[in-house]
Amino acid sequence: MNAEQIAEILAKPYAQQLLNGPEPARFAYTGLDGDPRVIPIGFWMNGGRLEIATIPRSAKVAALKKNPKVALTIDKGAFPPKVLLLRGTAEVELVQGIPEGYLVAGRKVMTDEQYGDWLVGVKSLYTEMTLITVTLTWAKLLDFETTLPKAVEELLGEQASAVPAS
Repeated sequence: MNAEQIAEILAKPYAQQLLNGPEPARFAYTGLDGDPRVIPIGFWMNGGRLEIATIPRSAKVAALKKNPKVALTIDKGAFPPKVLLLRGTAEVELVQGIPEGYLVAGRKVMTDEQYGDWLVGVKSLYTEMTLITVTLTWAKLLDFETTLPKAVEELLGEQASAVPAS
């Protein structure tokens, strides 16, 4: 999948709702022991890249240095489901201070009162963070209105071709 195809998917209204809404991404990567991991995590978009900031000594930072391949899903738990599936390659970089995007990502999920208290805590805790930048290599939006999982599309096609003509 090329960058233009990915950008086209990310520009769709449901994808934009998921990328800019309060839902966390479920971030999947391979741990240092070779076992899969998945964690909910705040994120933001920077151009066509997805970014995450975390504590430099976190397990995911060490794991991503060894194996940078990741997968993410962002979804709404409603019916019909809205799901954005992403795959990519992560780069990690130690940065001084707190990335502005981290503060924006936090803002998406909090009330004004919660955000103020959180901001004070964050500013007192972090002097540096690790910025994880995911270059997307694949994307799919499942809105269950115009797009479905491939296996469901195939099953529907099989059933439609099996229906006898009247």
